[in-house]
Amino acid sequence: MQEVSVVIPNFNGMAYLDGVLSSLERQTIRNFEVILVDNGSTDGSCAFVSAEYPWVHMIQLPENYGFSRAVNEGIHAARSPYVLLLNNDTEAEPDFLEEMVAALRRHKKAFSCQAKMIQLHDRDKMDDAGNYYCALGWAFARGKGKDIRHYDREQKIFSTCAGAAIYRKKFIDRIGDFDEEHFAYLEDLDIGYRARICGYQNWYAPKAKVYHVGSGTSGSRYNQFKIRYSSRNNIYLIYKNMPFLQIVLNLPFFLVGFGAKILFFASKGFGREYLAGIKNGFQISRKNKKVRFSMKNLPRYIQLQFELWINIFRRFAG
Repeated sequence: MQEVSVVIPNFNGMAYLDGVLSSLERQTIRNFEVILVDNGSTDGSCAFVSAEYPWVHMIQLPENYGFSRAVNEGIHAARSPYVLLLNNDTEAEPDFLEEMVAALRRHKKAFSCQAKMIQLHDRDKMDDAGNYYCALGWAFARGKGKDIRHYDREQKIFSTCAGAAIYRKKFIDRIGDFDEEHFAYLEDLDIGYRARICGYQNWYAPKAKVYHVGSGTSGSRYNQFKIRYSSRNNIYLIYKNMPFLQIVLNLPFFLVGFGAKILFFASKGFGREYLAGIKNGFQISRKNKKVRFSMKNLPRYIQLQFELWINIFRRFAG
């Protein structure tokens, strides 16, 4: 049996594939498999991988089903107890897989562990040191744009970024796959949130380093697709993971947070897209995939609520 299965979702990412796959060839451990799940690329990605990296197992989907469907296909095909999700626009240090596996083994209750994600084109700056969510309804990456030297401590985090994170497959089987309703954006926060409700942990493992281009598939930090899906999925995330009374408790914060975002994106010329996403978020929430409330999880909901408040201060403290 392989020790770890690396799943790489890809959509028209041929420009990045040589970088990520060649970095995996240089890993200090050898007992792993790589599964590339292609979302109907039209740029020759599959032909390139077949010719240059024939040891990579490929799953070719007929069209772009989104990040969540792609990684689920890879997770289902994985033959290892650990599944590591890796963005196609990354390059890993040689001991990356070794450190990721070691981190997950150190923490027996860990659902997932995230690598230290560093900006590829400015290697003194952080890209992501853990994903957080706050009571304003804002998701954010800890440390983004900050000095990498300030993020060397291993610690618990709210959730992991699926761009470079390792998961226990048996825990995914228990809580459910990545939610394909998300398509892309916040799907990793959703599954990490669900894991927390169930009593599992998420950890930041800084000894595992990976360099990330960022927006390798969507193309830019702000665009219509990204803004619409982010606001849509944010509404769905709240509805799905929070009991009704918790939503009511946080409603004043949500009104402030979403109001501020509307004004921000309106100033960027994307106000209509943001509002359309919110409307769509309420529409998909009617499908009732809500996490069922259980009294045995009440202490975890209380802990999570305090974290949501504390994370407001984390967001502004940087």
